[in-house]
Amino acid sequence: MKKEIRDQRFTGERALFKSEGLDIYNCIFDDGESPLKESRDVDLTGCMMEWKYPFWYCENINFRSGAIFDTGRAGIWYTKNISVEDTLIEAPKSFRRSTGITLKNVSMPNASETLWSCSGVVMENVSARGDYFAMNVRDVRADNFSLSGNYCFDGSENVEIRNSKLLSKDSFWNSRNVTVYNSLISGEYLAWNAENVTFIDCTIESLQGLCYVDNLVLRNCRLINTTLAFEYSSVDADIVGKVDGVFNPKSGTIRADRIGELIIERDKVDPSKTKIVCRGE
Repeated sequence: MKKEIRDQRFTGERALFKSEGLDIYNCIFDDGESPLKESRDVDLTGCMMEWKYPFWYCENINFRSGAIFDTGRAGIWYTKNISVEDTLIEAPKSFRRSTGITLKNVSMPNASETLWSCSGVVMENVSARGDYFAMNVRDVRADNFSLSGNYCFDGSENVEIRNSKLLSKDSFWNSRNVTVYNSLISGEYLAWNAENVTFIDCTIESLQGLCYVDNLVLRNCRLINTTLAFEYSSVDADIVGKVDGVFNPKSGTIRADRIGELIIERDKVDPSKTKIVCRGE
């Protein structure tokens, strides 16, 4: 049976260091680094983390209905199996090299450099703002996720995103095995140098996006205000409506109602390797 701790304020470094089997309610962790470092099997409800490094090297943590302040930066590193629900995380760099992360109804207004080199991530009803979100992350499932911030999911692998909105320049660079469903994506240079990237029922706006991609698939997608797309990409694209510009695709098939500008430079690519179908002409 777990020990209960209620309505306390903790200060000083490592206030509850290496704790096991705790239920913590409505407590404040203030003015002291690493309060729960190396702890395991701890549930926290209604708590506020107001200082740095609250959950390092932890295991089996449930954090509900609380807040991690801006001063609680670099909060969750090297941790296994952590669930965060109905919580505001103000701090940047909040997850690093951690595994088994579940985020539900979480707001991260300063999420720069968050979720780096993490794996086994599930996000539901999560909003985030900040650059370099989820660099080198693996095995991610996200539903109703919104992000405003550039360079997200760089180097990511095995990512599935649904019903989301990403306002992000240079998203999904160097990524592998990414599928995005029923989402809105706006940002320049989308998914460069990536492999096995699929967009289904999406609306995309991108200057010079979807270039240098190996095995790019688009199904029932709209490409609005999108120019110089598909350079050196192998592509199987089914586009609803018009795409403003296509530039030097490497191979595959591109279907659209209309293409505003089609540039094929024979000294750069072999035109016979790409089939262009304009349904409106």
